[in-house]
Amino acid sequence: MRVFSKKILRDYWEKHAAAKAGLQAWYEEALRVEWQSPADIKRTYANASILVDNRVVFNIQGNAYRLVVKIHYDHGFVYIRFVGSHAEYDRIDAETV
Repeated sequence: MRVFSKKILRDYWEKHAAAKAGLQAWYEEALRVEWQSPADIKRTYANASILVDNRVVFNIQGNAYRLVVKIHYDHGFVYIRFVGSHAEYDRIDAETV
């Protein structure tokens, strides 16, 4: 997959060092895979939440952090829409962010 944009992840982990390992691991995995459907994601990330409009919520580092992405399966693009703590995630609408 092609992930847009690592800078969002990097900016977050530079402010929140505890998130770095989990976000980097997710990023490196996302670059290696070719998700064709939500079912592909669930095979690897059973706890991921599949939302409307091709959005997915990933639990990072034991659910301490949340990552919301929008995926264009047909083009192999992943757009990062939100990264934050679980508490920060609770204050957003993952279906519209």
